[in-house]
Amino acid sequence: MTSKRCTDLLSVRDLSVEFRTERGAIEAVRRVSWAIAPGEMLAIVGESGSGKSVSALAIMGLLAKPAGRISNGQIVFDGQTLTGMAERDLRALRGRDIAMIFQEPMSSLNPILTIGRQIMEPLRLHLKMSVDQAHARAIELLTLVGISDPEQRLKQYPHNFSGGMRQRVMIAIGLSCNPKLLIADEPTTALDVTIQAQILELMKSLTERLGIALVLITHNLGIVARYAQRVVVMYAGSAVEQGTATQIFANSRHPYTRGLLRSVPRLDLPRARQLETIEGQPPDMRQLGVGCAFAPRCAFRTAVCAVAPQLSELPEGRYSACHHEGQLSIPEDQRVTAQAVFQSAATRTQSDELAEIRTDVQDEIAVDAPADIAKSDGISPLLTVDSLTKHFKVKAGMFSQPAVVRAVQDVSFSIQAGRTLGLVGESGCGKTTIGRMILQLEQMSAGRVLFEGEDLAHASGAQIQALRTQIQVIFQDPYSSLNPRIKVGDLIAEPLNVYKKTTTPQATRERVEQLLVQVGLLPEMAQRYAYQLSGGQRQRVGIARALAFEPKLIVCDEPVSALDVSIQGQIINLLDELQRQKNIAYLFIAHDLAVVRHLAHRVVVMYLGRVMEVADRDELYGRALHPYTMSLLEAVPVPDPTLERQRLRKTIVGEIPSPLRRVAGCVFHTRCPRASAECQESVPELREIRPGHFAACIKL
Repeated sequence: MTSKRCTDLLSVRDLSVEFRTERGAIEAVRRVSWAIAPGEMLAIVGESGSGKSVSALAIMGLLAKPAGRISNGQIVFDGQTLTGMAERDLRALRGRDIAMIFQEPMSSLNPILTIGRQIMEPLRLHLKMSVDQAHARAIELLTLVGISDPEQRLKQYPHNFSGGMRQRVMIAIGLSCNPKLLIADEPTTALDVTIQAQILELMKSLTERLGIALVLITHNLGIVARYAQRVVVMYAGSAVEQGTATQIFANSRHPYTRGLLRSVPRLDLPRARQLETIEGQPPDMRQLGVGCAFAPRCAFRTAVCAVAPQLSELPEGRYSACHHEGQLSIPEDQRVTAQAVFQSAATRTQSDELAEIRTDVQDEIAVDAPADIAKSDGISPLLTVDSLTKHFKVKAGMFSQPAVVRAVQDVSFSIQAGRTLGLVGESGCGKTTIGRMILQLEQMSAGRVLFEGEDLAHASGAQIQALRTQIQVIFQDPYSSLNPRIKVGDLIAEPLNVYKKTTTPQATRERVEQLLVQVGLLPEMAQRYAYQLSGGQRQRVGIARALAFEPKLIVCDEPVSALDVSIQGQIINLLDELQRQKNIAYLFIAHDLAVVRHLAHRVVVMYLGRVMEVADRDELYGRALHPYTMSLLEAVPVPDPTLERQRLRKTIVGEIPSPLRRVAGCVFHTRCPRASAECQESVPELREIRPGHFAACIKL
C-alpha cells in the first residue's frame, strides 16, 4: 500500500471490486492503492481486463449494480469518504467536483440532444445557473477547448462533429463545473495521432492552468511518457508497479512492466528484425491462483512465486510487487537477454510443442523463404493500382441536391510479391475504401486495379470468385468478423469446403490443424468458439482463415489497432514470419506509424483521398519531405520521458475538412504550416523529388 501524502486530493486504499456472476464472484480489482495530488497527472496502464476502468467506475460510483460492488477498501476524496456514501450525495459530487471523460464520445453523447443542451445540463443542475448564464458558459467552454464558431456549434448535434471535436465536447462537459478531479478513460484511443496530440496537449495545459488532478487511463505508453508525472501499472486486477514516469521507463522493477515497454514499436530506435513480446495471454480472472498472477508468463519465476507478492516500497520511493525486483535493478548488460527474460517456463513448454508440430507441418508443406528483398527490384508487380478514384453521392436532405464525397482521388501504387506496402493517414483519407476496391467489395469510379496483369474492373463473376482465393483480407475487429456460433475449426474449414480445396473430411481437419499451428495456436483450439478466445487468439484465427487458400496478397485493414501492446507485438511478428515463409504480399492499412515502419518496405501517405508522399520505408521515416508526413511523425509520442522533454512539439492545428466540401488547390493547405496563397490555386502534382521518393507539394 502506498503511503498517504498530506497534499493528496484523492486516495484509493486497498480497493477491491468484485462482480457476482452465474459462475461465482470475480474479483476484478484486488487491493489496489494509489493517490493523486491537485495539478498532478497520474497514468494507469495495463492490458485489457487489468482493472483500470473498473477502478475508475468504482471511484465515480458507477459500477453496474447489483452485480458489481466494492468488496474492500476505502476511497477518500478531498477529506470525504466515498465508499458507503449515499447515492444522493455521490450524485452531487459527480459532474461538479469529480468528472469523467469516457473512451467513445459518440456513445457518451445523446444523439437527439444538441451539443449546447448537453453542456448546459450540468451547469444548471450543479451550479444552478440560469439559461443565459449556462449558455454564456457553454460558449466559453467550447472556445476553451479549441472549437471555432461556438455560438453556431451549440445548436448542432453530435453527428455533425468529427471524432476529435466530439472528444473536445466531452472535455468541455467534464470541465464545465470546474472539477477538482478529472478521470479520462482512454480519451484518445479512437482518434488519429494528430488529433490525439491536440486533445492531450489541451488536457495537459488545462490541468496546469486550473490545478485539476488528472487520472489518465491508457495502454499507449508513448502518451504516458509524454504527459504523466507518475504511473501505476496494473496486471490481473492488481497494481504491480508504481513510480515516477522517469523511474518506470528508465529502469522498471517488474517483469511485466519491462515486457510492455519492450513490446512497443519505436520510431526513435533502429528497426529490429522482430519485436520483443510477452508470450502467453493474460489470465482468466475466474481462475486466478494464490500465487503471483504473472508467474505463468515470467522467466524469473521460482518456488517463492507460489506466494502472491505484496506491493512494497523500495528505497527510491517507488513500489514493486515482485519477489525478484532486486534482479531487475541490475544494469541491462549484466542481465540475461530480453528474449530469454520474457519467455516463461510455461510458455516454453507450449512453444516447444508448437515447434515440434511446426517441423512436421513444414515437411508436408515444403515452403521456401523468398529471396533477399534487396534483390527483388525489377520484378513485375503482383498488384498495380493506377489512377484509382472513388466518388460517393450522398443526400444531405429530402429536397437537397446530392453532394459528392471524393473518397479517393487519382491514387497509384504497386506491390511486388513478398513485399509490404504501408498505407497510412488519418481517418477519412480513403485507406479502407482503396482496400475494398482491391477486394472488389466497392466499384471504382475511375482508374484500374491490375492483379497479375489482369484488370479486375472487367473481370467476370467467375473470375472474381476465383480471385477470392488469391486475395484475402484480415479485418480490424477479429470478434465481429468471426461467427460466434461456429467453432474455430469450422470457421477455417468453411472456405476450404466452399471452394473444394480439400477432398475428404480427414484432409480438411488436417489442413485446419496445419493452419492453426502456422499462426501459433494449438490444434485443440479448433474445438473452441470465438468468444472463448482472447483478442490476440481471435486475430490469429482470422489470419489462419485468410491463409487457407495460400493467397498471394492479403489486405490487412488495421489488423492490430484493437489489440493490447503485448499481443500486438505477437501478431506483427507472426505476419512478418509468414511473409518470409510464403512470399505473401501485404497491403497494410494503418494509422500507427511505428507499426507500419516495422512491417512495410514502402509507404504511401494519404490525406483526404489524395497521395501526399510515397517512398521506401527508411527514406520516408528518415527524410520525410511533405509537411503532412512530417506533422504525422512529430505527433507520435516516444515511450521515453527524457526524450519527450527534449523534443520540440509542433502540434498540427485544426480538423480535417469535411469530405463533402471541395477544397481548392492542395487539400492540406487549410492545416499546413507552410501554406501560402498559391497553395489554393492548383492541386500539386505527385513528383519525384529524390530517386524513388515522391511528394505532392509545390514548396519542394
